[in-house]
Amino acid sequence: MSTEPNKDGQPQISAQLVKTLRERTGAGFSDCRSALVESKGDLDGAVDILRKKGQAAAKKKAARVATEGAVGTYLHAGGKIAVLVEVNCESDFVARTDEFQKLCHDLAMHVAALDPRYVKRDDVPAEIVERERAIYLEQARTTGKPENVLPRIVEGKLEKFFAESCLYEQHFIKDEQITVNDLIQQAVAKMGENIGVRRFARFKVGEQGAQDAAAAGSEAAEQIPA
Repeated sequence: MSTEPNKDGQPQISAQLVKTLRERTGAGFSDCRSALVESKGDLDGAVDILRKKGQAAAKKKAARVATEGAVGTYLHAGGKIAVLVEVNCESDFVARTDEFQKLCHDLAMHVAALDPRYVKRDDVPAEIVERERAIYLEQARTTGKPENVLPRIVEGKLEKFFAESCLYEQHFIKDEQITVNDLIQQAVAKMGENIGVRRFARFKVGEQGAQDAAAAGSEAAEQIPA
């Protein structure tokens, strides 16, 4: 895959390199080629460029109301685990597309595999955050580290707690190079609509009740009338 500069000093981007980037990010051909030109043919650099553009696009669309969508489902082999996840978008047209349906399915599969407790960190009740903080502080004190470094240790442990407990912050089960939030932002950039997970429920045989993680504090939920 040649990226040698042409007579204008710009790198020559091969179709194969563009294809590889499209497969990794789901972005359009022209966006992928532009990102590769900007990164001078560096694939990882082009991925970062597209992610930043996707984040910017997602921020612009986040204020738009998402009242359509679909419920994604996943039934694990053997029928021991089942997941329902509500994913919202702006139009019924997008909700019916194969890409959106695949996103819903992938998110449901992810929830089945990694068992998040909340949709976003803002959904974690304040009392639980404070309880975890107190536990981590006591654990940190047992290490004998100086008192002035304990807050950094506690904050690091809290970040790990959010990364393990919150759907949006978990690494996506099918591509651990990105988070679920990254995956959703890519979908926003690609489909051109505000997209978000409102809630999910995970059922496991033998457990008491379903784990229902309604995103009461998320932007998506706030935009949808009861």
